[in-house]
Amino acid sequence: MFEQREILITGGAGFIGSHLATAFKEDNRVTILDNSITPNQFIPDDVEVIESDVRDAETVDAAVEATDVVFHQAALVSVSGSIQNPKQSHSINATGTLNILEAARKYDSRVVVASSAAVYGQPDVTPIPESHPLEPASPYGLNKLTSDHYARLYNDLYGLETVALRYFNVYGTGQKGGDYTGVIEVFLEQAQDGGPITVHGDGQQTRDFVHVHDVVDANRLAAETDAVGKAFNIGTGSAITIRDLAELIKNTGDSSAEIVHKDPREGDIRHSCADISLARKQLGYSPERSIEEELGTFL
Repeated sequence: MFEQREILITGGAGFIGSHLATAFKEDNRVTILDNSITPNQFIPDDVEVIESDVRDAETVDAAVEATDVVFHQAALVSVSGSIQNPKQSHSINATGTLNILEAARKYDSRVVVASSAAVYGQPDVTPIPESHPLEPASPYGLNKLTSDHYARLYNDLYGLETVALRYFNVYGTGQKGGDYTGVIEVFLEQAQDGGPITVHGDGQQTRDFVHVHDVVDANRLAAETDAVGKAFNIGTGSAITIRDLAELIKNTGDSSAEIVHKDPREGDIRHSCADISLARKQLGYSPERSIEEELGTFL
């Protein structure tokens, strides 16, 4: 049982972080560290909140002290934003991770790092195994690869217990729109407002959408596994085209909205789907929710 732990969740006011806090707070002592606490964000009761930035090494050090497990979710999650401002993206995503790892090394805390499918860049094959070449196509992907490598290196060099989880496209309640991370929420809003539903490019891009509750399960497994110093894909193992996703959302909501196409997104990856066989075998990870079944819960 995952209980009676001192837990720190960076980015805990965000989409995935708040779901982790909600799931873990009943049986553990949870602290959130986030730099953008606002009244409309969902932060569960009975958790301590530190309003600060992972780039502040002193605050990070104090937050990690006496912590058993750090779930490091804090990030600037935007491919387009990283292209426009690569220096800011690096400072948050890469330097912030290094601050977490340094503090965890000092206090011997396990770290579960939120990595990304963006580390693979334009894949040669799908589903993508963890052994695929790592050739990110954006500063965001490179930042995540840096964090991913650092996590595994700290295990090799210092014996720090780390696990990197390479998230594919996470969705669920409480999500905000942005890039392909929040495209479901964007499409739902557009469909409910009468449209148009806007698809970038020809819509034949494929994505592996994994429900946030399955991601929470993956983080719990990563906090307890003996398979440390490794990276694991966290997806479903199946993909859908963005055009088919738009059609599915339109039909599920019985919307009359028109689907229209816009210019392709800069730095976009054409196809993405996770090979999750390693996570199944070594973590015991088994996603249980399909996008077709879950869409109805949004309406």
